[in-house]
Amino acid sequence: MPPFPEHEELEIVDESNQVTGVRDRAKIHRQGLWHRSVHIFIFNSRGEIYLQKRSPRKDQYPDHWDSSAAGHLNPGESPEIAAHRELGEELGIDAELTEVYRHPACQETGWEFVTLFVGRTDETIRLNLDEATEGRFFTAPQLKDLLEDPDQKVAPGFRLLHQVTAHLRKAAFKGQGLQSPLEGASWDRIRDMSYEGRGG
Repeated sequence: MPPFPEHEELEIVDESNQVTGVRDRAKIHRQGLWHRSVHIFIFNSRGEIYLQKRSPRKDQYPDHWDSSAAGHLNPGESPEIAAHRELGEELGIDAELTEVYRHPACQETGWEFVTLFVGRTDETIRLNLDEATEGRFFTAPQLKDLLEDPDQKVAPGFRLLHQVTAHLRKAAFKGQGLQSPLEGASWDRIRDMSYEGRGG
């Protein structure tokens, strides 16, 4: 089975993330058209983050470490529904999710307007091997080593989202003695900070 449908139609959007039409996925990527996606960061009860390594058959960033799960929105689909769908399709789980951040389309995201969700689970993850070759939980030091190792391939979208949210977490929990941006039970303050001035 291919890692994505041969023909998949997605919504394209304008610079304000408003839908303007529907195009074929391959054409969207080839022409660099703006479209929508979700990323999910899944943590376990120890505060470790799960990452997956993308399949070598992926058309974008094959063999790169990436977010716990990610994917495009289907036409008419909400980000929350898409996030739960991707969790099921890619990791074989479901979890309570919190929307914490939105990033505008840019080169690092593949011209996708990204909605980021976070969730926690200790369920057994059943990685979809059509989507990825491996996956595991990383401690904060292990993640730091991964991101700093020039021999490791990391998808730019995940790297960007991690950097932005790590900065927000450090600011939100300043003075509370947190040792890493992966610690802390609640992302509500990060969400509030990231949406401040954006009108929600």
